[in-house]
Amino acid sequence: MVLTGRNLERLEKAIQDIGGNQSNCLAVSCDVGNPSEVKKLFAALKEKFGRIDVLFNNAGMGAPAIPMEELTYEQWMNVVNANLCGAFLCSQEAIRMMKAQSPQGGRELLTTAPFPLMHRARCQTPYTTTKHAISGLTKTIALDGRPFNIACGQIDIGNAATEMTEHMAAGILQADQSIKVEPRMDVDHVGEAVLHMAQLPLDSNILSMIVMATNMPFVGRG
Repeated sequence: MVLTGRNLERLEKAIQDIGGNQSNCLAVSCDVGNPSEVKKLFAALKEKFGRIDVLFNNAGMGAPAIPMEELTYEQWMNVVNANLCGAFLCSQEAIRMMKAQSPQGGRELLTTAPFPLMHRARCQTPYTTTKHAISGLTKTIALDGRPFNIACGQIDIGNAATEMTEHMAAGILQADQSIKVEPRMDVDHVGEAVLHMAQLPLDSNILSMIVMATNMPFVGRG
């Protein structure tokens, strides 16, 4: 297993938390929006393990929840680079390896949010836009990967109980301009869903999955 992100210390702690060691895990610091760093990441992966079977594109960030006209170009590009360019660059390198390795093939999983189906009021413009784009990237890889035994699917993750969603416990803006507390789900349930998608044989694929708290205001959000 290879874990990557900007904070090497947190990556190494994550490996310890799952009981990994130097023989079966590798932590690599990488800004996935930087092409040269992504190439170094996959070179390190290939040197240690020789092949890649599953790529989980989960890196992402948001911008301030402000009107679109107030966003700076830097704020826009920070999100685009992390959420979209990062997924593209990592997918590109993974596809190269999956086509060349023997046996050929592998699986890619891309993370989105329910926003491609139902937009959230006053949500961050670049975040929502990049999540729509990930849906297109997923379908492109799923189609183009067929001749090479490469499967691709996306998982839309609702309100998982992590540090990023703690503010929801105090209430957030709804479509009717009211402020309401939104239910969250155990993040372990997200992990179980991702694992299920990843462990399918390559002749089966979940193209799209939504995992969300049952009472999350998604269906009929308005």
